[in-house]
Amino acid sequence: MQQDVKPRETAQEQVDLQAIVADLNNLLRIKTTVIGMKMFATAAEMEAIPKIRRPTAIHTTDQIVSMASRLGWTVGITSADLVGAQCRAVIGLTPQDDKWLAGESYVGVWHGTAEDARARQEALCVVPYGRYEAMAVSPLSSGRLNPPDICLVYATPGQMIILINGLQYTGYKKFEWGVVGETACADSWGRALATGEPSLSLPCFAERRYGGVPDEEMLMALSPSHLAKAIVGMKALAKNGLRYPIAPYGIQSDVRAGMGVSYAKK
Repeated sequence: MQQDVKPRETAQEQVDLQAIVADLNNLLRIKTTVIGMKMFATAAEMEAIPKIRRPTAIHTTDQIVSMASRLGWTVGITSADLVGAQCRAVIGLTPQDDKWLAGESYVGVWHGTAEDARARQEALCVVPYGRYEAMAVSPLSSGRLNPPDICLVYATPGQMIILINGLQYTGYKKFEWGVVGETACADSWGRALATGEPSLSLPCFAERRYGGVPDEEMLMALSPSHLAKAIVGMKALAKNGLRYPIAPYGIQSDVRAGMGVSYAKK
């Protein structure tokens, strides 16, 4: 599903990325490096990033993302660096044509019929083709992507719900996210790049096998401004005693004292 890509953060919307990372680590005790992702109209723009690394082998996008989030590297790629059309299509580096939509290689592997494979391909949220030639990822605190299009936060479910609560502290909206199954990167960075909206995913088989994402982690992709908003909200929640880690109350305890603190104005 191609989407209109939202405008990049304006100069007025730029935020202190190092401060954001420090706050996020303090509030949620994040284990995995928070990173940024940015799309570039030309490969030359990407290659101009300070200390950029370029692959010498063929990779999945999951591997490239994890080079930043697990190793702390700044890495840039073009279509030629990625293993196949699926990785390229999600970030708009190859045409999302009928051959790609058919998903023939998935029939009998990930899906029982050609109709199922095509339905999954059509459900993917992707960046439209033709706007970009390159992509880069880098630890958010490095400031080398200034600003990134989106931030990627790997966290446990307990950490993630507090992050979501922070996003909802003011300007409340109900978040409705889907699960496409395999190619779940379309649920995270694909959707966030395409729509500009915070996008939560359950990392898929490829992300865990090739990107090394551990069992316990989920992934949130969101703009720097949304991440800054979530931090403001989480700080407010923390003042109310609603913070991570969430201390177990005890399943046999009298609940009235705890509920009085967590769900009533003091």
